[in-house]
Amino acid sequence: MELLNGVETLISGLHHHHRTNAKRNRVARSVKILNSGNHQIPRKCQCFDLYDQLIPYKKAWSWQKSIVEEKKTLIDRNQDCPDTVILLQHSPVYTMGTASTEDYLNFDIMDAPFDVYRTERGGEVTYHGPGQLVMYPIINLRNHEMDLHWYLRMLEEIVIRVLSSSFSIKASRLDGLTGVWVGDQKVAAIGIRVSKWITYHGLALNVTTDLTPFNWIVPCGIKDRKVGSIKGLLEDGEHGKVDDLMLIDVAHESLLKKFSEVFQLQIERQAVPDPKILKAEPFKRLEC
Repeated sequence: MELLNGVETLISGLHHHHRTNAKRNRVARSVKILNSGNHQIPRKCQCFDLYDQLIPYKKAWSWQKSIVEEKKTLIDRNQDCPDTVILLQHSPVYTMGTASTEDYLNFDIMDAPFDVYRTERGGEVTYHGPGQLVMYPIINLRNHEMDLHWYLRMLEEIVIRVLSSSFSIKASRLDGLTGVWVGDQKVAAIGIRVSKWITYHGLALNVTTDLTPFNWIVPCGIKDRKVGSIKGLLEDGEHGKVDDLMLIDVAHESLLKKFSEVFQLQIERQAVPDPKILKAEPFKRLEC
């Protein structure tokens, strides 16, 4: 890790943060892009900001797909199709991609420790759980670049900027491997699906995640590398113990800011339209 100027104060503040409200005093507001060189009026992006809540995977997955269908309908009608981003945490769950193999599961699929879902995203099995911030951009690539490789690199760029600007962590890409790495530790996984140039699924950044459930799988099918977290990287360095809640708060704000910068969007937070999204579900072993 390399320490950047002006970050020591932020890091030291991580030791003294205390949460006084379960909602962290969430305020509905816009996050404007910070690129002063761009004088065009930025496109607006609706944001469903649930970063401090555990949302059942199946509900978030269904929600994404319903938003995608709404956007495709707008496109078919030649109507404006605004971008959307969802930010949340998940209850513990394993997800698999379209072509994922069960060979990368270190447990009996019929006796899984958590729910297992086979989805339509790319990539192999991964884990989602508390302390991991998940960002689901549902954006119309017609308004950006109609290039999936470009889109993947932009998702990586968001995380690289977050780690550098907010935590003084120097992260990078690895040739041939999607995601964001610090040394041999993967701190962010990326898996996407695109339908009629509308994106869904997205990225998962390990902030304060308990990494133990990753031991029960071969994460992303990569056997010779580790999984890491922001908390682990900071505490392995010179900062000592850091506050989990403050880490989540800082990473959350930085993710939205860097998403806004990279895609040149103005974030507008909105209320969740369906309260049922926030309700938990019964445990299930596997759903395809």
